[in-house]
Amino acid sequence: MVLVRCHDEKDRDSPSSRWIFFAALALLFLANAALMVVWCSSMSGMGVVPMPGNWTVSMIWMPMCGQTWFDAAAAFVAMWTVMMAVMMQPSLALTLWRSRITGAIDLSLLSLGYLFVWVVLGLAVFATGAVLLQVAMRQPSLAHLVPVAAGVLVLLAGTFQFSFWKARHLTHCRQMVLQNGMAFRQGLRLGLHCGCNCAGLTVLLLVFGMMDLRIMAVGTVAATVERITRSGITAAHVIGALAIGVGVLMIARAVVGSLSL
Repeated sequence: MVLVRCHDEKDRDSPSSRWIFFAALALLFLANAALMVVWCSSMSGMGVVPMPGNWTVSMIWMPMCGQTWFDAAAAFVAMWTVMMAVMMQPSLALTLWRSRITGAIDLSLLSLGYLFVWVVLGLAVFATGAVLLQVAMRQPSLAHLVPVAAGVLVLLAGTFQFSFWKARHLTHCRQMVLQNGMAFRQGLRLGLHCGCNCAGLTVLLLVFGMMDLRIMAVGTVAATVERITRSGITAAHVIGALAIGVGVLMIARAVVGSLSL
């Protein structure tokens, strides 16, 4: 277990203590990012499957040769968890620092609780994606609607950025200070707030390609800006406006493309 315990308030917020804390987080971030780069590079060799409607789907949504559905789900969730750890860690740094200076925080249990939420979400995402893919593969007429559906999802994700739900959970993520005791439970609470807050960004990530390192980098920057800047709500609205514009363009392009077939 990693137990962060500080007795003197001056020591807790000293420059050296702050430097050591954020340096440790930076090293952990770099390690996770390196693992993610290696993982994405290996996954990119899996190839894609062309689908009716002029779109493709990654092989991460289905078992590879010799794999079971359990194996595929486990591989997806493991990759998903590492990816979310990379994307969320920069924005979590400030929350962890504020929690650290309030007293003793068991970071191991806190991290387990936080990651557990993303593991469950990863399972739900894989199950949903796998089911929809199987339906699309068996119903070519429905597969033709996927480009339009992708545009609608991007449009809805952009609209979500302006919602009260988004603002409420973003406020919790920005202001939540974790106290001593019940670290796992507090990690769950923080993970739930982060998961709800990032629902729109998660949809955008899935639509534009979760294995694309450029998309991941943009998502990481977006989540961090929302969480740590003074104008986090404004940043969320800007991201939402951009997503709405892109969603409208995607829908228009898909409709024009379907009419030309």
